[in-house]
Amino acid sequence: MRFRASCPDCQGRFELAAGGLRLVIGAGPRTTFYSFTCPECGAAVRKPAGERIIELLTGGGVSTLRLHTAL
Repeated sequence: MRFRASCPDCQGRFELAAGGLRLVIGAGPRTTFYSFTCPECGAAVRKPAGERIIELLTGGGVSTLRLHTAL
């Protein structure tokens, strides 16, 4: 599966395979995001991930890291 993405640095628009994205699911919105490296300018990009994005990325095979907080 391929995902459309854009880079806020160079304004490039492109498609990435699942292997080019990483999803991090934390305890809240600040710690839940997806990230990738822009294939056009090399910038490290991090964007927030809401429920719909999480569903799409996990369903598409994107590697997911779940953060756990100590109680």
